[in-house]
Amino acid sequence: MLDVQTRQRIDTARDILVGRVPDPKSQVEQITLALMYKFMDDMDVLSEEMGGKASFFAGEFDRYSWRNIVGPSIGAYDAVNLYSEGISRMGENPGLPPLFRSMFSNAYLPFRDPETLRSFLQVIGDFEYDNSERLGDAFEYLLSIMGSQGDAGQFRTPRHIIDFIVEIVDPKKEDVILDPACGTAGFLISAYKHVVEGKGIYMDGGDGRDSVDGVGLTPGERAQLARNVRGYDISPDMVRLSLVNLYLHGFPDPDIFEYDTLTSEDRWGEYANVILANPPFMSPKGGIRPHNRFSVQSKRSEVLFVDYIAEHLTPDGRAGVIVPEGIIFQSQNAHKQLRKMLVEDYLVAVVSLPPGVFNPYSGVKTSILILDKALARRAKTIGFFKVENDGFDLGAQRREIDRNDLPRVKSEVVEYLRWVREGIYMDGGDERDGVGEFVPEHGLVVEKERVGADGEFNLSGERYSHSATVASEYPYVPVERLFQRSRETVLPASLDGSVTYIGLENLEPHSGRLTGQLIADEPATIKSSKNVFGSGDILYGKLRPNLNKVWFADREGICSSDIFVIQPTNEDVVPEFYECVFRSKQFNDDALKRLSGAQLPRINWQSLASIEVPLPPLEIQREIVSEIEGYQRVIDGARAVVDNWRPRIAVDPEWPVVELGEVCKVNPKKSELNGFDPQTLVSFVPMADVREHTMQVQPHQERTISDVSASYSYFRDNDVLVARVTPCFENGKTGIAMGLKNSIGFGSSEFHVLRSGGEVLPEWVYLSMMEPKFRELAVRNMTGTGGLQRVPKRFIEEYEIAVPSLEVQHDILAEFDNERTMVEGNRQLIERMEARVRDVVSRVWGD
Repeated sequence: MLDVQTRQRIDTARDILVGRVPDPKSQVEQITLALMYKFMDDMDVLSEEMGGKASFFAGEFDRYSWRNIVGPSIGAYDAVNLYSEGISRMGENPGLPPLFRSMFSNAYLPFRDPETLRSFLQVIGDFEYDNSERLGDAFEYLLSIMGSQGDAGQFRTPRHIIDFIVEIVDPKKEDVILDPACGTAGFLISAYKHVVEGKGIYMDGGDGRDSVDGVGLTPGERAQLARNVRGYDISPDMVRLSLVNLYLHGFPDPDIFEYDTLTSEDRWGEYANVILANPPFMSPKGGIRPHNRFSVQSKRSEVLFVDYIAEHLTPDGRAGVIVPEGIIFQSQNAHKQLRKMLVEDYLVAVVSLPPGVFNPYSGVKTSILILDKALARRAKTIGFFKVENDGFDLGAQRREIDRNDLPRVKSEVVEYLRWVREGIYMDGGDERDGVGEFVPEHGLVVEKERVGADGEFNLSGERYSHSATVASEYPYVPVERLFQRSRETVLPASLDGSVTYIGLENLEPHSGRLTGQLIADEPATIKSSKNVFGSGDILYGKLRPNLNKVWFADREGICSSDIFVIQPTNEDVVPEFYECVFRSKQFNDDALKRLSGAQLPRINWQSLASIEVPLPPLEIQREIVSEIEGYQRVIDGARAVVDNWRPRIAVDPEWPVVELGEVCKVNPKKSELNGFDPQTLVSFVPMADVREHTMQVQPHQERTISDVSASYSYFRDNDVLVARVTPCFENGKTGIAMGLKNSIGFGSSEFHVLRSGGEVLPEWVYLSMMEPKFRELAVRNMTGTGGLQRVPKRFIEEYEIAVPSLEVQHDILAEFDNERTMVEGNRQLIERMEARVRDVVSRVWGD
């Protein structure tokens, strides 16, 4: 478990680097190199203290030791030169083992600022190589901040999902454990910990596999387990990071290989008892060019990886692999052939994950395939399970929530496998295999014969759910019985005059509202052919359909080729009604089961047209549309209030005007806390907890003063927090800290803190900071380049605000509070009316 102090040190190191090294991956590499550099010196010191000799910084490399670089006698620029030369030459050091030399291969220092390096090395110097497990956890945290997708389609797998899979697959101390697309080795480390910490879950059921619960490993068994753990990755950067990660978790010589699992045959003959993986979802343009030893012929990376994993299990092997939804139900021959092979010989369970598990990297919907080669060939059923919530919301920030199905689903999967295993191995020929008596709360059990009955071998559990039987009083028909896809296109350059152009970015998710610029005065500037739509058509965003972008056209125009233009073909259809049906949760859930494409998931017309929808009588459709339009008019009126209201100060020219720095203390000093007990609990407010255009900042986290990094901003109750970095500043992240623990708070280093004096109220400062004039000037005065521009402190201090008497401030703020109360009432009204619209449509579906 990562301790707070270590995490804060890493955060501080990143804050120091961010101005010189903006790329998160490069920050990780620099911190990794510095940690290894420091740890080598620590080990040399330990060796010398025990009567031995230094081995890392010896001979001609002695001058590069950490002690020399950070010593008091060395000048700032000399330290930069020595450290820069040291990390670039360390790959040539004969005193380093191959693992360490590979880490420093082609390493360099990307900046030359001595002050930045001094501060950075000072933070790294606080780490000590005295607990590899703690440092390993720290490194895992460091890797988690690499906030982008890999070049080969890799996505960082969340730790709680890794542990969930490992606990189901349940590796043992004698197992050979493999990850053929290991990334930073998260699965391998989780599997190793699972065995070492005695977390086995399968009790002996006649198959010879005993639990290791409570059984500690001998040093020899632990060493053998480490030798049995291996991984491959195509990326040399990932290999380097995984080697360090494993080393810091106690692996003295990790078996991680730079290897192309899909195109190389060098390791084809190696098998494993346990395979755990989240393979890359993206196939390069033109597809993979694999060798001919795969059972399934395909150029799709996700198909080939699953084939590889299945074929490289030992006769008693098990696997847990994350796959995109295309594997589950796509109709291409390779996908069907793969599913047939899995169902017949490998697959025992499928766990559907929520679509936002991989946010912010990707919104692609995924599932987990649980394979057990010995069990699957005897079992007559497959278990299908569904995780609705994994403990985090599904937005880009993935904030923690109090709904988490993972523990219960894990227990049900394990229990299902126990039922099947005991049924197969039970003496007396009992045919019980889990069907009938085992009824999971979060899934269902389906006979294999039913899964393969239509030749599709579809692995979507909802397809076989008895609860899918419609309770609606209206008949269900496929979309293609009621609508057609318009295929009329036009080259915008051929159009005269202005035209309405709808791109995906113009369709607001879930609401059917249009946003942004809609009129193109010069159509020739719109590239490539576009779809043509007319009044009465329904536009449906086929790319990333989880965003649920649907609009009933009230005009004619052209739209993106990533939007279906859907036209009614049946007289029994009211298009406005089906706009609501297509936007409903029921329709969207079904659409998400039919996606294709991993990098940019989309739904094709065939799949969309096959979705069955309710068909009420025309009169009922019209009544529903009329009811919804009534709610929508209320929503539109309330939304106009919410969207257009902004607090504004009508400045009286008679009011005195002063610089903000004259009436506010900007960024108060932490020295105010001298004398406080370091164990005093205080509030911690990350940038994510400051809502846009919301006055009050409510804290949710607490830490002790000693646990808070020196780089964080310090503030107190009633201080105004202003985000100073793009894009947070431009998004309106400004608020007043209230309700802080012991009236003290710490938060993001990217806050400016304004403490008002006796002449001005905090709320008045907040209103002044929200004025358009202030925000426009602040943006123009930002410093820095690229995506990390900041509002300077001097600009804040010198910005002039009008300051009337406190009595006038109170009066204006009272009016503001009344307006805000009314706006909040309109916001709640919108939520209530939108819920009524959903309820109306749900009744048609039979819910």
